[in-house]
Amino acid sequence: MDSPSVTPQTETGIQNMSESMFVGLCRKVGTSQQVAMRRDVTDIAEMVKNKTITSTLIMVMTSGSYREGFRMEGSDIDTMYWYNNQPVIWDLSQTQFYNVHRQSLILSVSSESPPGFTLLQLLSPRADNRVISALVTMNGGRYISSSKYREITCSDVVPNSTVHGPCGSGDIDGLEYDTAQCFACDFWPPSASSWIDRCHTWPQPQVVRDIVRSGCHFVAIGHKLGNHESNEWRISFSLAEQKLVYSMNHCQFLTYGLLKLFLKEVINNGLGDNEKLLCSYHMKTAVFWMIQQNTIPNWCPQNLLKCFWYCFKLILKWVYEGVCPNFFIPENNMFLSNIHGRAQNRLFIRLNGFYEKGLASLLHNSSLRSYIMNVLYNPRLSINCTDEYTLVSEVEFDEEIFPGVDRIGLILPLNLFFSMKYLNTVDQLTVSPLTQYQVLMLQVLTAFILHSAAFILQNMYSNTTKNKLMYIADRMSCHMLKLTATFGCISDRLYIAMYYYKTLRYTEALSVIEMTKVNLAQPYVMHNGTVDTERYTEAVGGQSWSTKLRHAVACNIKLNNRINYINELMKEQMVAIQNNDSTMVIPPLVVLHMLKFLCYRHIDTMRAQTALNDLQVLVHHDQGRYVDMGLRDISWQILGICQQISGNLQAALYSYQQSLKTISIQ
Repeated sequence: MDSPSVTPQTETGIQNMSESMFVGLCRKVGTSQQVAMRRDVTDIAEMVKNKTITSTLIMVMTSGSYREGFRMEGSDIDTMYWYNNQPVIWDLSQTQFYNVHRQSLILSVSSESPPGFTLLQLLSPRADNRVISALVTMNGGRYISSSKYREITCSDVVPNSTVHGPCGSGDIDGLEYDTAQCFACDFWPPSASSWIDRCHTWPQPQVVRDIVRSGCHFVAIGHKLGNHESNEWRISFSLAEQKLVYSMNHCQFLTYGLLKLFLKEVINNGLGDNEKLLCSYHMKTAVFWMIQQNTIPNWCPQNLLKCFWYCFKLILKWVYEGVCPNFFIPENNMFLSNIHGRAQNRLFIRLNGFYEKGLASLLHNSSLRSYIMNVLYNPRLSINCTDEYTLVSEVEFDEEIFPGVDRIGLILPLNLFFSMKYLNTVDQLTVSPLTQYQVLMLQVLTAFILHSAAFILQNMYSNTTKNKLMYIADRMSCHMLKLTATFGCISDRLYIAMYYYKTLRYTEALSVIEMTKVNLAQPYVMHNGTVDTERYTEAVGGQSWSTKLRHAVACNIKLNNRINYINELMKEQMVAIQNNDSTMVIPPLVVLHMLKFLCYRHIDTMRAQTALNDLQVLVHHDQGRYVDMGLRDISWQILGICQQISGNLQAALYSYQQSLKTISIQ
């Protein structure tokens, strides 16, 4: 089980193939720069949210492959939620660190549970209503039932989610999500203390200290073979795992990515859901063990396939023995509940078949087959993978970063107080050491906060009879909106036009609209992450991302559904709130033509009809260039609203029907 077999068999051939695979994985999984960017923008957005909210509000943590930096097809978004006024402790002596009058303490009782699982006993007389509803009485104490809590909270975040493991799961616009309502503990689990002693070479001592200080979480699922399955909770090391993945070098991360691809495209290919016994968590665990045991002395591009092979051999060994030790609590055998008996035997035979083929089994990996064949047909081919920055062009990188920042850069100020808290948090972070990606992220976040605050302020004083207060509020709102135009993207100026329209300044609104239309029409402007490469490079190539954002990027318009922007969209926002959608996202050109139509209705009816025609052409004929496919439903709806206002009820009905069809297709 020592040497993987594949033609050519020479050491040089294996190195060439490894380097070719490294290049392929950088393109498929991402270069180290891309991965760092993805992590940084996620980290800073989460930091702003959690630093701003008060102790009575829920904390949020993105986890899983998306947080780790993967953006491959099938990379779902896992999010954990918990109240930080409901901490879990391991023993009663830890109560000294909490205010028992303001916090609902929960005690972990693991004496009757399998390794890695525990019962959660509520110590405080009062707690959140959902906790109270999930209580069961055992051994004279009140315990939180994981099965009851999971059912109660499954659809808290996204309506109509289905229970999947400890999570509420579903699909939004083709992107799978898992949301887990959990509990947090500030202390490292005693059952995982041996992990600290194992960390001699990896991870680094500062990473170990950071992980231990961060504690752990508890997710709502019990052990299938435990005595209290419906009431037990699994100890989750998601935060620790995220820090471990962050501490990997890029070859280690790509090896993990290759294992994930091999699992999906080779091992699980053609199997039914009930037959897919291995998951990506097992792959990650194998990489963790291989790095820590220092079996592979040099994780580098030239050794990539050897690294993969050693990890695959370890997984094969685990399946043969029926034991997959959890990385933090080795006594927790993660195969115990489902990989045993006949299922274990079938899985071993399948994996052993791939093992006997050697590295040639990677030819079944459709994503990367061409990179292997390239070397097989050209054995003397020299691959230069030392400078991975050349693998992805500047424009390709920008085509990912701007849509990525636009999608993730969303925080929702509930009122003016929260808006100011958000801005204060951003102000504090600006003096912290930040990466260039995090600076860009704060720029986008600040723009959204100011947009929201401007309309919140306008709504607060729109009905006041005190002209001075209304005048001051208007000046402040205008100042905030104009400020965003100096550092936001091109389409952010449409918020100014929206504000002018709402405050009946139609001429001023149209002036902003026309100027924005000219800017958006420039051939170098990036829409939906696509752009004319040559024109874009000529216009902003080599400049900072902050400059590119201001001069060459159009982002979607994002409306907080609890804020009234313009009356014509209020019904849509109310329906969205009923569907638990906190934000409305609209393509910028749809907003532009809508506002142009609404303004001209009060000035020039012929030009109003022209604007409506432009909107109709855009919605009817755009093929995803300016109207993202996931936003076609709201675009049809807005077209219908404008047609209804104009009196063309038949056209409006057709647009509404198209909107419903689009929703059903999605």
